[in-house]
Amino acid sequence: MRIRLNPMLILIMVSLLIALPGLAELTISEKVLAKIESQYNKFARKRVENWRDLVANPDNHDLPEKEKLELVNKFFNSNVMFLNDIDLWKQKDYWATPLEMLSIGAGDCEDYSIAKYFTLKELGVDEEKLRITYVKATEIDQAHMVLTYFETRRATPLVLDNLIIDIKPANQRRDLVPVYSFNGTGLWLAKSRGEGQRVGEASKLSLWNDLEKRMQEQALQ
Repeated sequence: MRIRLNPMLILIMVSLLIALPGLAELTISEKVLAKIESQYNKFARKRVENWRDLVANPDNHDLPEKEKLELVNKFFNSNVMFLNDIDLWKQKDYWATPLEMLSIGAGDCEDYSIAKYFTLKELGVDEEKLRITYVKATEIDQAHMVLTYFETRRATPLVLDNLIIDIKPANQRRDLVPVYSFNGTGLWLAKSRGEGQRVGEASKLSLWNDLEKRMQEQALQ
């Protein structure tokens, strides 16, 4: 993951605003599962089946939101190992769909955040409460991505991260310096560790175009 953490990047993002893709209904056919098992292995198939079942389970939809956060954060942190894009996809920057990440069993911080975002939306969490957030991770001295959850607009967000297991309030993650965040409805410049200043009506880098196309194609298989 290579990101220029400067004002020019923010301007580029604003100029590239597009609609955020969605999972629609998460239906994964036997044909898709068989293809995953053939291309990867039985463990890949099982990861995808478990994800499908997590989303399809009505009891999970009825959980309090913080329990949904714990469930989804633990699922992806436990089932996916971290690998950089250059090692995994032979590209400097590739945003994998949740299906791709679970099939291969690996991803980088962007992939974790994207997968958690869409899965929580599928479980009924309002996307207004969710932000995919770019930060500077000071302990590893590099750009990083996490998912943040705002119980209310002015609440201190909770941070879902692949670097640590526990979900913690942003004010307890002094190792993360927020830069900007986005979801399907807007783009925000960071303001301390709260909501920040809204600077766009929808959000996404051009990488979302490719991500959306692949998610749509996978939904039709």
